[in-house]
Amino acid sequence: MGANSSDSLTPAIAADHPGVGELFAVLAYGEISAFYRLAEDARMSPTLQGRVALARMAGAEMQHFETLETTITARGHDVYEAMAPFVTPLDDFHSATHPSTWLEALVKAHVGDGIAADFYREIADSLDPSVADVVREVLAETGHSEFVVHEVSAAVASSTQVKDRLMLWGRRLLGEAITQAQYVMAQREALTELVITASGDLNGIAALFDRMQERHAERMAVLGLV
Repeated sequence: MGANSSDSLTPAIAADHPGVGELFAVLAYGEISAFYRLAEDARMSPTLQGRVALARMAGAEMQHFETLETTITARGHDVYEAMAPFVTPLDDFHSATHPSTWLEALVKAHVGDGIAADFYREIADSLDPSVADVVREVLAETGHSEFVVHEVSAAVASSTQVKDRLMLWGRRLLGEAITQAQYVMAQREALTELVITASGDLNGIAALFDRMQERHAERMAVLGLV
């Protein structure tokens, strides 16, 4: 039974499931690493408007981190110790997808973060409501993506070369993100068990990744990258 099945047929994963703490921890490090990555990428902007736009996105990530920090602390854990196992895989993802241009930075901000968010939203429906509410809150759209869509759409509409390059970049982001998610699951048994339970079985996980690819294609289309 997959995570997209009827709520009446999908048992909630208890709030004290050991994988919940790991879920909060990986989300927390994802948010804080996104914060300082966006702050760094903002320097690549050729305009003040662009720097401000990414700075606002970074600010939203910091707010999400603080929500998770409070949640993890309330569960009796040290947030830094909890995040430690996820530092290397997430840092490796960002190292492998370091943007070389301003447009690549914008696509990563819009598409790359969306890939991770889709993964966790997929399993949220099977979580205890108190856990699911936190997950959805920290993955909520911040409303700052309009600038990215406008900038990238205008650039790809005026240059086939830019469009082709960014389409390849988008595929690379997807591949690296899925590889990272699989690696994290392979390393953390409790988190893996949580995801399998939420998805139903290994076939459910495969279907989850298929849906992630579909949503990735939708985001790319919004940017004109089709």
